[in-house]
Amino acid sequence: MVINLTSHAAHADVTEACLAAGRHVFSEKPLAMDAARAADLVAAAERHDLGLGCAPITPGCDAQRHARALAADGRLGGVQFAAATANVGRVDEWHDRPASFLDVGPLYDGAVYPLALLVAWFGRVTEVRTADAVAAWPPAQRDGDDAPDGLPHVEATLSFSDGPVVSLRASFYVDHRSREFYGLELHGDDGTLYLRDTGALGAPRDAVTVRGGDREPTVAPQPQPRCSRAYAAGPERLADRVAGGCGSSARASARRGAHVVAVCNAIERAATDGGPVAVPEPGVSLARPEQRRPAPVAAAPSGFQPGGRALRLPPVGFGCSRYRDGTYVTPAMGAAVDAGYRLFDTAELYGNEWRLGDLVAAPGGPDRESVFLVGKPWRTNHGPGDLREACTGSLDELGVAAFDCYALHWPGAWAHRGALTRLSERPVEEQERLTMPTAADGTPARAPHGLVETWRRMEALHDDGLARSLGVCNVTLPQLAGLTDAARVRPALVQVECHPYRPRDALVSWCHRHGVRVVAHSPLSAPGLLDEPVVHAVADEHGVSPATAVLAWHCTRGVVPIPSTTTREHVVANLAAPRHSLTDDQRDRMAGLADPTFQR
Repeated sequence: MVINLTSHAAHADVTEACLAAGRHVFSEKPLAMDAARAADLVAAAERHDLGLGCAPITPGCDAQRHARALAADGRLGGVQFAAATANVGRVDEWHDRPASFLDVGPLYDGAVYPLALLVAWFGRVTEVRTADAVAAWPPAQRDGDDAPDGLPHVEATLSFSDGPVVSLRASFYVDHRSREFYGLELHGDDGTLYLRDTGALGAPRDAVTVRGGDREPTVAPQPQPRCSRAYAAGPERLADRVAGGCGSSARASARRGAHVVAVCNAIERAATDGGPVAVPEPGVSLARPEQRRPAPVAAAPSGFQPGGRALRLPPVGFGCSRYRDGTYVTPAMGAAVDAGYRLFDTAELYGNEWRLGDLVAAPGGPDRESVFLVGKPWRTNHGPGDLREACTGSLDELGVAAFDCYALHWPGAWAHRGALTRLSERPVEEQERLTMPTAADGTPARAPHGLVETWRRMEALHDDGLARSLGVCNVTLPQLAGLTDAARVRPALVQVECHPYRPRDALVSWCHRHGVRVVAHSPLSAPGLLDEPVVHAVADEHGVSPATAVLAWHCTRGVVPIPSTTTREHVVANLAAPRHSLTDDQRDRMAGLADPTFQR
């Protein structure tokens, strides 16, 4: 395979010669300077059964893929308009041989980044509605003897066959250090999405911002370890596809690159001769985001066998727990939805299921199938009719047909004192009376429902389609092992208090061996944990907060933390924690905090 890194105008000649010699080619952008020539190169590769790839590789990079997933889950509604920039800037300031860049202009060197991304997301451009060019050259070129051939500043309006109208600006005059470099903003009926850099090979935490409904914009960090692609990733991917056979996929990026060249040609014609200008059919067929949804994160079957397939869960979730320091967490739920949380841990006790349901169903909320919902009946509702009523009542408040996982909140049962509908709206005294029943001696008023007996009722809810999987919370390992042996539908999820003071190593290891996912509640709230010198040292080594270091510790162990918060800043920081992977040494140092005597 030949990697073509020659200057812009030489790409087509070099690629053509290499294809004629029977070589696969990966070309720097643009594929050619002329649409017909670019199409001929793709046809030649197909005729000779050769791989042909073309930069940019950024549609496959992390920030761009994350933005596409957010745009694809329905949160924006129909995307009607987009604004894209390619302010390449004063080339002579960042390149020691700028002539090649200046001759081709900012369309072929800069606009290819947002154009490649938009074509990958929305399919082909059908026409350039309008375009204009301004002869605003940077000072270094303004008075030169040989004026460059390209257009230094271009603005155009584009129509996509199955997508938005796009306003595009590409400029050599606008400084590359301006606020907008390669920014892209999608405007939908229900929200907006901003991608800071369409050309980024890596995803900084604040690369993507989302605004849903009438809420303020929120950073939507990608909850995966940061992965910066190398420029060689494009040729490597092409080589892998060639090794698997030179089918259509071995020429996909070249077909996209040829269409981008056709769009740039049409923009130039519209800028000089007036628009609209039709863009030729490129042979590119890619679905718009609303039609290519991410696979649901739920719906793995229950009844796991040892070593069986475990539930697919995001690396961190949002705990909708009852309150923190006397304040209900509901003010942060909207920010959590916009930030991109996909696992929401709810419970009948928390009394705010209806608020989460309203947020998911309202404009700016994600599609139901892109969210994993955990529900939990309170321990006063383990009885035959009470458990089913608790489940259906919670589902009604959430506005969904089934839980992705329905988990017993506690194994022990207490006396029933009434329905817990919209508990958070009731007076505190009534909340306590309903949820904390007491006997005459002041101890909890217990009910005679054993764990296995209650589990049989949980299995009936699963059989009836009210829960896609079942779970259990706050159990010991002996309780869990005994329940698993007795269960027909085995627990797929176990939720326990877990943090460095109480790592639950034996339970976590047992669950991982048996295909059971472990979720950690209260991962940050153990008194004194965030003040530990070891936690601060590990945090400093990653340049993060102690809370982020602790959450990263969970994720590195394969445990899913579900921190709660009332602040937007912590919503974003907690979701971004999995981007930091702890080393073996850092995990070992954190493990030294384990305290068998820890009690709240």
